[in-house]
Formats: sequence, structure tokens, C-alpha cells
Amino acid sequence: MSEPIQNRYEFVLLFDVKNGNPNGDPDGGNLPRIDPETGHGITTDVCIKRKVRNYVELTKEDQAPFNIYVKEKGILTERRSPAYDAVADVKDKSEKISQARAWMCKNFFDVRTFGAVMSAKENNCGQVRGPVQFAFSQSIDPVVPLEASITRMAVETRKEADAQDGDNRTMGRKTYVPYGLYRIHGFISAPLAKQTGFSEDDLELFWEALLNMFDHDRSAARGEMAPQKLIVFKHASELGNAPAQKLFNLVKVAKNCGEKPPRSFADYTMEIGDAPDGVKLIEML
Repeated sequence: MSEPIQNRYEFVLLFDVKNGNPNGDPDGGNLPRIDPETGHGITTDVCIKRKVRNYVELTKEDQAPFNIYVKEKGILTERRSPAYDAVADVKDKSEKISQARAWMCKNFFDVRTFGAVMSAKENNCGQVRGPVQFAFSQSIDPVVPLEASITRMAVETRKEADAQDGDNRTMGRKTYVPYGLYRIHGFISAPLAKQTGFSEDDLELFWEALLNMFDHDRSAARGEMAPQKLIVFKHASELGNAPAQKLFNLVKVAKNCGEKPPRSFADYTMEIGDAPDGVKLIEML
């Protein structure tokens, strides 16, 4: 592994969805999440983190130091068990937790990247505050959540078939937005990276995941999701050389298709201002 990163970063990721559901709301019948006051679509930070985790797991095949702690259908107590096996000879309780936490950071990409709460009673590894964090994303313009009725030409059981007198058609619904361009802001802290060991190698893998994660997350609901722009602000120092919000304000995105609803990234115009002294602007896509 390379050394922990030495610079602070902020980034803006623009991604879009066509006739899909980027992040369903389980409290709302899995409809696409929206801000009820403005109608803008939103996705949660954990939605994007899940895709990053899945990409890293796919490409690194769950090998240290790129194991994934929060795996789909994983049992977290069991994922922490090897950390306690590694520090079995340590007698002092607080020291054992500290060393187990360090072991988790060393071996699990998502722990040293996003952090984790691992302070459960069994196999207590404490808490880690991760250097990489996302805000919720928001669509540039309001989106229209829609539902489409679908028909399945089969039933699950013989009992259902008999109850329907041989008509095995069953009805269902799919939820989607016709089009939405979403913007998400991210933050990477160099001081926190020192604490977890988040390295230059990890950073390169993280950028790679952001650019490729949608290609390995296809489903009927997410068939056409794609990154459109990734703009990175690299500070010259650990603590930073400009306020994050000032940098985010340099990236302006506006609809250019008049009164028509946008239906592609070409329906938007993007302008990026000049970065202030001490900050390097990098367009990765």
C-alpha cells in the first residue's frame, strides 16, 4: 500500500438516468425519491457508497487490503471476527479494541474509506470516521416519478392458478423517471485519511469506481444510468486552500432546451469557473 493521501479534495459528480429508478424509497412504494417541496429527485449517500463497494468487491475479489466490510447479505459480527483473532493475545480491553480497529482499517477498503460503526457488544472494534463522504444528490431540474403497469404471464403456486380459473396473468408495477440529471458533492479529508490509512492507491481505486460503478449495477430499474462529468478539486495542502462551497459554486449546470423537458445530457450546458490559488481543478470525465 502507498502512503496516506496528503491533500484535501472535493468533487462534483454528475450522473443521469433514463427511464429508470436511481434510488427507490421503501417508505414510498419504491417510488424514486424526491424532495416533496421542489419535486427535485434525490439519491442518498449510502446508495452511491453501495455502488462503490460493489465495484471494489467485483474488481478486487474481496482480497485484502481491499476486502469489503458492509457486503450485501453480510453478517457484520462475522466480518469482524478475523480482527479479534488477530489480536487474541492482547489482554487490555481498550488496547484490544484499538488494535482491532486498526486491523479493520488495514484490511477493509470501505472501513478506511467511508468509516464504520463497529462498537457492537460482540467483536467490538470501535468506530472509524472515514475520510470520504458524500452529500445527498439532487437532480438539476424537477423529475416526474411515474408508474407503469406490467403483466406476468405466470403465477407462483398451483393454488393461485386454481383461484384464477386458469388465467395465470398477474399484475405488477414498475416505477421510474423519464429522465433526470443528478448532481452529487463529495469530500475527502487528508487528516482523517492519516487516521485510517486511506492511501493514494485507495484514492485511484475510488475515482475508478465512480467512473465505472454504473456499468456493473445494471438492472431493469437502472438500465441506463451513467456518469456524465466528474470534476475534482485538489488542494495544495492537507487542510485545504479554499472553502468547499466556493469551489462547488464554480460548477454551473443549466438546461438549454427551453420549455421542453430535458431527455438527455445534451439538453444541459455546463460552465466551470477558474479555481482559486492553491486549488487544482481536474476534469476526470
